[in-house]
Amino acid sequence: MQIAVVIPALDEADRVAQAVASARAPGVEILVVDGGSRDATRERAREAGARVIASERGRARQLAAGARAADAEVLVFLHADSRLPPGFAGAVGAALEDPAVAGGAFGLRFEREPGAGRLLRLGLRVLEAGVELRVALFGLPYGDQALFARRSALERAGGVPQVPILEDLDLVAALRRTGRFVVLPALVVTSPRRYLARGLARTWLRNAGALAAWRLGVDRTRLAAWYRR
Repeated sequence: MQIAVVIPALDEADRVAQAVASARAPGVEILVVDGGSRDATRERAREAGARVIASERGRARQLAAGARAADAEVLVFLHADSRLPPGFAGAVGAALEDPAVAGGAFGLRFEREPGAGRLLRLGLRVLEAGVELRVALFGLPYGDQALFARRSALERAGGVPQVPILEDLDLVAALRRTGRFVVLPALVVTSPRRYLARGLARTWLRNAGALAAWRLGVDRTRLAAWYRR
């Protein structure tokens, strides 16, 4: 089955080529959806072999634009600071051989920064364990785990939810209503930069608070304003 990897990007010149390279596989279409970058993101993406399209800024808008522009029957949504595991296309294809499966995600490992100290490495391992626990308890992978979906299931789900934050959780919930959702054992490698910028504990608490607010149905615009302060 044909696969398209959609990569939303904004000022990701330093990382987008790695994301594109990880998505290269026979028959895989790669689209980088740029939200108005002011650096060399578009050039780096093209040099790496991606098709680049422009979109309004906002991850949900960029994902929807990529899904519309892609020709494939299977869509993989990859963050620009993440890398797909080797053999991802075969793993996705094998999962979707079951017609009851609407979509899925991968496991997660944080990239180990060069020179990272022992305490930081331990903290990242704890975060990875937390991701596994969240998925096991609530069945809710985040977007940095490279969500994938059949196009038909995505259309039945109403497309990528157009919300200012946590569109990934909305998308997972919507896909679950159309069929089974699976989490594959292969690991996406993602940058811990957002945790490092604010601090591991503080960022984890903010994410946990956002998840709780999402489950309680807090207005998404208010939630986005709080989270981005």
